[in-house]
Amino acid sequence: MDLKEIQTLVKLVSNSKVDHLEVDKKDFSLKIKKNAPKTELVSVASAPAQVAAPVAQPAAPAVPAAEQAVQTESKSNDSVSGVEIKSPMIGTFYRSSSPDKPAFVEVGDEIRVGQTICIVEAMKLFNEIESEVAGKVVKICVDDASPVEYDQPLFIIDPS
Repeated sequence: MDLKEIQTLVKLVSNSKVDHLEVDKKDFSLKIKKNAPKTELVSVASAPAQVAAPVAQPAAPAVPAAEQAVQTESKSNDSVSGVEIKSPMIGTFYRSSSPDKPAFVEVGDEIRVGQTICIVEAMKLFNEIESEVAGKVVKICVDDASPVEYDQPLFIIDPS
């Protein structure tokens, strides 16, 4: 794991509701814990070349701004009624399997339980997200190729 990957992980943790992240590889261990508004790199045990010094100390205002953005999105989602399908992880939201393919679902589409509705990329792994409810897609809450947080609403479904 290089310094850029560590910085990316620290940014993801600091901009999400996740307060603890651990990565263990055969010769590398990384723990990131978030305390109040600042993110702290707790321990890095690896080859000396991979030690991350004071890399990630985000400014304190960054967290409240992120919380305000989440609150704003939540308020806009309240205007449409239905069941929310939320992100099971932090990552990048994609509406289709590749840029040249059609979106998995559109507003107005009928979906069934177990149907793939989007992809969330996390650490270069593409995770297909399946619907847990059947019904009609009322709203898509996230733009394509946008970062998402854990438990952030992705879709609003009108169960039928």
